[in-house]
Amino acid sequence: MRGSTNGSTRTMGALTVGGLVVVTAYTVALGSNGWLWFGWVVLGLLTVAMVVTRP
Repeated sequence: MRGSTNGSTRTMGALTVGGLVVVTAYTVALGSNGWLWFGWVVLGLLTVAMVVTRP
């Protein structure tokens, strides 16, 4: 794969960034929701773990 991230890691990164956009839009429109931010942080940590542990 020529030194690049694999498809699943790229997909997870895209979902993490998309999730950040959605959570931020929700917060701006309807107010903060701690569970949404907690979920996004967990998703971000999983994404970082995938990047660090990729072969």
